[in-house]
Amino acid sequence: MKTQPGQLPQLLKKGLASVYLISGDEPLLVQECCDQIRAAAREAGYLDRLTFHADNQFDWNTVADECNALSLFAEKRRIEIHLPTGKLGDGRRVLEQVLQSPPEDVILLLISARLDAAETKRKWYKELQGHGVHVPLWPVEGDKFPGWLQQRATSKGLSLTRGALGILAERLEGNLLAASQELDRLTLLTNGKTIDEETVEQAVQDSARFNGFELVTELLSGKAVHACRMIGVLEQEGENPLGLLTVLVRDLHLIVELKTALPGGENPASFLKKRGVFQPKRSSAVQQAARRLSLAQLHQAINLCSLIDRAAKGFDDLSPWHHLRDLSLILAGKRAS
Repeated sequence: MKTQPGQLPQLLKKGLASVYLISGDEPLLVQECCDQIRAAAREAGYLDRLTFHADNQFDWNTVADECNALSLFAEKRRIEIHLPTGKLGDGRRVLEQVLQSPPEDVILLLISARLDAAETKRKWYKELQGHGVHVPLWPVEGDKFPGWLQQRATSKGLSLTRGALGILAERLEGNLLAASQELDRLTLLTNGKTIDEETVEQAVQDSARFNGFELVTELLSGKAVHACRMIGVLEQEGENPLGLLTVLVRDLHLIVELKTALPGGENPASFLKKRGVFQPKRSSAVQQAARRLSLAQLHQAINLCSLIDRAAKGFDDLSPWHHLRDLSLILAGKRAS
């Protein structure tokens, strides 16, 4: 079965499954779900733990042997397998065999990066759905981050003023691990007192973290102010702009196609799905841009992408990040300087 992270504690209280799959790209959320399962397993007597990292050289037969072996002194065991890419390769066959008849003295914990749609259609995953629990974990979107932060603070006994919450959300957005660490630190520093803006200014470093895909979505959504802030963070972190530029140019051409080649009467979302756009947030951003921007603005943006490419390769006096800031204005429907 598939479940939400908030429902995992109740499921664990009802009893342990044979196998758990925790998948996602947020290390903090993955770690916390795994810790809940480990604690429940230890309490149920699964004290022996084996840990494997399934890289390209990993021998999955080791897992099969461990699942088939009798535990010494009848100890119950936890077998944890880290899947850094979310791909199982040869492990699919092994897991299919193991999950057809899971051993009674073993709990299998699979810790994976985000699974792609193709992997969830394979036989091993269907077997897992029948015998175990899958907890998919998704990033906390920017508009939901303040609420997540407030809930997290409340769970730690912290009281934040609205201004303090706003500063924390701005400085920590996109970095859940840093957010959790800063709240832990504030718990120690404030000793139960209400936390105001001044306290946050003195105690909290700017730990916002973004990636190129998030920046592309903000650019296409016309959110120039936030996009420029993200550009500054990515520039400071030494991000290579060519990676996000590839994605951006692809989406800009897609927007032009949406404006000029959409068959009459066809739903834009269906049109985009046929071209491989399945993520709701990306689809929404592309559709918004198609409604908001003219063809002239889109072609101006595409031409500026060529300039960004040249600057990133050292063929321009200005940095690619400078041109990306100009691009954010164009995609917001404003004139760049």
